[in-house]
Amino acid sequence: MRKGQRYPAEGREFADAASGRHVRQITNHPSIHHHPFFFVPAYDRAMKRLIFVSYRTGLPQIFFEDRANGELVQATDRPDLADWSIIPSADGRYVYFTAGTAGWRVNLGTFQEEQLADFGAVEMREKGMVGAAMGTTALSAGGRWWAVPVKSGPVTRFVLVDTEKKTSSVFLERDTIGHPQFCPDDDDLILYAGPLTDRVWLTDRSGAKNRRLYERKDNMQWVTHEVWVPGRRTVAFVDWPRGMQMIDVDRGVVRQLTYSPAWHAAPDDAGERFVCDTNFPDRGLYTFDVDGDPADEAEPLCASDASSEGKHWGGPFPYNDGPVAVEAAQHTHPHPRFSPDGSRVVFTSDKTGHAQIYEVFLDQD
Repeated sequence: MRKGQRYPAEGREFADAASGRHVRQITNHPSIHHHPFFFVPAYDRAMKRLIFVSYRTGLPQIFFEDRANGELVQATDRPDLADWSIIPSADGRYVYFTAGTAGWRVNLGTFQEEQLADFGAVEMREKGMVGAAMGTTALSAGGRWWAVPVKSGPVTRFVLVDTEKKTSSVFLERDTIGHPQFCPDDDDLILYAGPLTDRVWLTDRSGAKNRRLYERKDNMQWVTHEVWVPGRRTVAFVDWPRGMQMIDVDRGVVRQLTYSPAWHAAPDDAGERFVCDTNFPDRGLYTFDVDGDPADEAEPLCASDASSEGKHWGGPFPYNDGPVAVEAAQHTHPHPRFSPDGSRVVFTSDKTGHAQIYEVFLDQD
């Protein structure tokens, strides 16, 4: 198998048994598939391609669905791809990723790969399956800046790559850096996850304005899965399992966003509503309004029937005494994400025995 190879469309369509909504299964090969992490776009802005990872060749590779004909296209053929590092550019031209100890991008038109950074002799990621161990990266809205956490001995270096000049430099070092995200409205603001006991942090591109954005109220509050809300300069985060809160990054004002169960929750591009998956118990995927009454029930979207590995989510906050070993393979989690036009939600489910990519349409007609 080689990059540039096209595979026949594998899609099939059905109605969700509970909601009646139209669902399309995009992949159907007996291997692992997953779209990018829940706060990373899966589609380019024009929705010509849906980006995902497939293990059908035996190793994780970047693929995309050609939306014009449904064909699945292999974009990489590497032995060392870090599959959760992938992040597409909004214009659909590139997918950025780490492989080995370097930063790369692949041109989705020509399949040419460029190395943009060499991180040296480093571990790259922390050990484990969650948080900083996933190796997610961040790309600014315009595509100029790419931020990559790099684990190097006792510290994590935050590396900023200039994708135009093809230069890179370390702008921040600290104990742990996970799940970086550029503000969709300000290329000089980067949200990231610090230690699991002190999670929500913000920095500028120089690292000089690094600061804690939210401090948990007690040592059993489980703050997780933070994400920017477009158009608002606010960050939403899960207060597991008690719903979600939202904080204004300039004024520090915190308000309750929802009391409905939300696990991984991502906003639409307009910053008007969220989609989330659920766990303990799995009630499926839901949507809720950003400006609604937080006491309002979220609206059921569809079932996911994903196995959602991670028994630690079923109990109280487990990390006060340090990291814990958990079986939490991320491809077993739905990680729902709106399309750019808000017409559908992409998610992953392993309900068939292998993780596959699906999209559910919000308009039941």
